[in-house]
Amino acid sequence: MPERVNNAKDYPEGKFANRSLVRTVLFQLLYQEELNPGSLTMFSESYLTQELPRHEPLLKFARQLLEHATTNREAIDEQLSTRSKNWTLARMSPTDRSILRLATAEILYTGTPKPIVINEAIELAKKFGTKDSPAFVNGILDHE
Repeated sequence: MPERVNNAKDYPEGKFANRSLVRTVLFQLLYQEELNPGSLTMFSESYLTQELPRHEPLLKFARQLLEHATTNREAIDEQLSTRSKNWTLARMSPTDRSILRLATAEILYTGTPKPIVINEAIELAKKFGTKDSPAFVNGILDHE
């Protein structure tokens, strides 16, 4: 089995800490799809099982959230376009766009409270984006 990319010790402990790892893994898949269209179909299942081994509840959550993010991409992009004044999706960095799509899917299609999703998206932006990404992601997701 290939070595895992993400290490669980990099994430906080607690009841929902593993969902942070799920979001990181899903962000990585969505980002990869941004750069290499078609890669999601080829690699998503093997990457999920590699990064979330023996965690069936986490795998279930990850598969469902990924399904929501991909099958509802048009509706998600419409939501993002409505909320992002002066920014088209094409102008956004692939990193920020992937984080925003993942977070919007979770807000729209799961029962996760919006403040938790926004906080998790900001953490992804801090880890993977530019210095301006956290504020940008927060501004779009928190826009009413």
